[in-house]
Amino acid sequence: MGYIKLEGMEFYAYHGYYESERQVGNHYKVDIELKVPFSLASSADELSGTVNYEDIYNIVAAEMKSPVKLLEFLGKKILDQVLRLSDDIQEAKVSIYKNNPPIGGVCAWSKVTICFPEDYA
Repeated sequence: MGYIKLEGMEFYAYHGYYESERQVGNHYKVDIELKVPFSLASSADELSGTVNYEDIYNIVAAEMKSPVKLLEFLGKKILDQVLRLSDDIQEAKVSIYKNNPPIGGVCAWSKVTICFPEDYA
């Protein structure tokens, strides 16, 4: 068993509760972590024995292009798609960071983390 992590994927997207956020856009970062068995990939050097990083990135990039109001909703949409890549995924976690959220004060970023299986119960 091992972990696949894609960290610091950067996007400019149009998510937000307020209409102004969905018009102006903002900078986002996304981290994904998957717990998967590595026995075939580590012994046979075969991509079929793991989850393809490019597929993970493409899912995140596609979901980031579709504006939503809440990062919690976006995180679940991303995980739903990633979990379809392999039945072997034991655990998964996606974190989405929003730079300078509109909260009326100084804040470097807001962050939402959704986990499988915990948030799928």
